[in-house]
Amino acid sequence: MTDRRTLLARHGEALDLFGERVHAVTPGQWDAPTPCTEWTVRDLVNHLTVEQLWVPPLLEGASIEEVGDRFDGDRLGDDPVAAWDRAAEDARTAFAARGALGRTVELSYGSTGADAYCAQMTADAVVHAWDLARAIGADEHPSKALVDFTRREFGPYTDSLSGTGLFGKPVPVPPGADAWAELLAGLGRRP
Repeated sequence: MTDRRTLLARHGEALDLFGERVHAVTPGQWDAPTPCTEWTVRDLVNHLTVEQLWVPPLLEGASIEEVGDRFDGDRLGDDPVAAWDRAAEDARTAFAARGALGRTVELSYGSTGADAYCAQMTADAVVHAWDLARAIGADEHPSKALVDFTRREFGPYTDSLSGTGLFGKPVPVPPGADAWAELLAGLGRRP
């Protein structure tokens, strides 16, 4: 497992990467399609915002049942950028709190170390930053550090992710593809 300082650095970089793309969305792009075929840009940003909203209560020991439907529906309101910024900052603060990464959280699939939860959230934000970038015409390439981190996180089980329903089936890797394009293709995205 990655050490605490590096994990928090990658997590912060991933939030910043996604956030930069949220800030780049123009008014006419919120209803645009994304590579996540069932989601518009707004849906995608809402999804990542809701994921961040879950972090503080889960790290404080709340169960999924205790949180209930508090974060269901559209959480972006009239200012999607501000909603993202608040949620991302709260998640960043919660993971950085003293002892937070040593805790155990209850996720939909069971008890998980908070450090593993943070790593999953980091990798997810990196991949969804690509989805958002592709949808709005922004830079699609994360840093090498984020690519390497995401490959380490998803790599061991990329082949099985399409069976979860959360990722598409792997697609052919383009000739001469780099490590990032290979990972995207393994996650069902056409780089």
